[in-house]
Amino acid sequence: MQATAYTYDSETRSGSVLLDDGTPLPFDTAAFDAGGLLLLRPGQRVRIEVTGEGDARHIELITLQTL
Repeated sequence: MQATAYTYDSETRSGSVLLDDGTPLPFDTAAFDAGGLLLLRPGQRVRIEVTGEGDARHIELITLQTL
């Protein structure tokens, strides 16, 4: 699934993305570390892997979207 980086805290390595429908979805340090990223800037297109449904949705991995 694709999304856009919305917020990012470099100290906690966590933040949130905006799904293409505008829904915000937070990610934690484990998801950031799983993607192998060093930095994330708001506005960057990212690829995310999500588990769960509804309010139980959780980002498992976040990495940069590549063409």
